[in-house]
Amino acid sequence: MIEIGTGATKSVDDTREVGAALAELARPGDVVVLAGDLGTGKTAFAQGFARGLGVTEQVTSPTFILARTYQGRLRLHHLDVYRLDHLQEAEDLGLAELVDDRGVTLIEWGDVIDPTLPAEHLEVRLAYGAGADDRTLRLAAAGRSWGMRADALRRMLGGWAGVA
Repeated sequence: MIEIGTGATKSVDDTREVGAALAELARPGDVVVLAGDLGTGKTAFAQGFARGLGVTEQVTSPTFILARTYQGRLRLHHLDVYRLDHLQEAEDLGLAELVDDRGVTLIEWGDVIDPTLPAEHLEVRLAYGAGADDRTLRLAAAGRSWGMRADALRRMLGGWAGVA
């Protein structure tokens, strides 16, 4: 993994704004993994990301149905693999089929299925900050595609307080 950088947000709306800004850098075939403890803002980030892609539908966590698809500038496959017990279930979900050259796949709790992830993906790790609504976001790229966008990702993070 190539460490991209770290940013900080002060509210749920800020976390959504970072998601929207990241979506502007998304390309067909991209995979974005959202990692972090329960309640750190993965779904809020996903909502912002969807808005940044031009999705107009309400985006909710697909925890119990595992996957939802939305249409925007790019098709968005939004997965939540929190409830999967075994890696085989991730393979049975059809992750390989969802990752296509016309859409973006966003996977909440994606770090728990790391062995099944494509070699090319971006990890966004969210963590609690000092205040109740403060969050820290750390970006790391696996593979060449996101690594080639590292400078653009760092510039995007540069707009958020606490960039390391």
